[in-house]
Amino acid sequence: MLQVAVLGSGRGSNFQAILDAIQRGTVPNVRVRVVISNNLSAGILEIARAHTIPAVNMSQRQFPDESTFVDTLLGTFRQHEVNFIVLAGYMKRLHPRIIAAFRNRIINIHPALLPKYGGEGMYGMHVHEAVVAHKEVVSGATVHIVDEEFDHGAVILQKRVAIDLGDTAEIVAAKVLKIEHEIYPQALRLFAEGAVTLTRNTVVTH
Repeated sequence: MLQVAVLGSGRGSNFQAILDAIQRGTVPNVRVRVVISNNLSAGILEIARAHTIPAVNMSQRQFPDESTFVDTLLGTFRQHEVNFIVLAGYMKRLHPRIIAAFRNRIINIHPALLPKYGGEGMYGMHVHEAVVAHKEVVSGATVHIVDEEFDHGAVILQKRVAIDLGDTAEIVAAKVLKIEHEIYPQALRLFAEGAVTLTRNTVVTH
């Protein structure tokens, strides 16, 4: 059973897609134990509360130093018996201690076909604006393992979407978001079923 913490900073649409899949029974053996956001007004916290899931606002600026923040975050994971972390629009970089504690058990979704349009500064509309500026004819979304580098970990799933002539960054964003809502629950199901093997930063699904 995956005991999941979801970290997010925004409206939480990917979190909602995961919850919907769990409730439909298409993602078995997954329980969301806690939702954490650095943003007090984030929609993802409201979604959690609506589903009676513990919702925690936790930001580094609430603590005297980074070490205390990381200790508290790790303590929250232990309190809720978390063994897997899902990043759903979390706009903060995870500390290496957290990544080490959950090595190969943290996943993220990126709104592009990594390794293209990844790395520091490539998030949200910045990605889609870059895709349009470079006149790409396809884009997509990538679910990947989180490691110490931005958008660098092993790829779990990718899906493409066509970009039509005249598509704006906003149109591309909407197309990609629809794909994100499809593949993020699928990736979580693979982990819950024990169908992911990671060898030398290469993922094998079975």
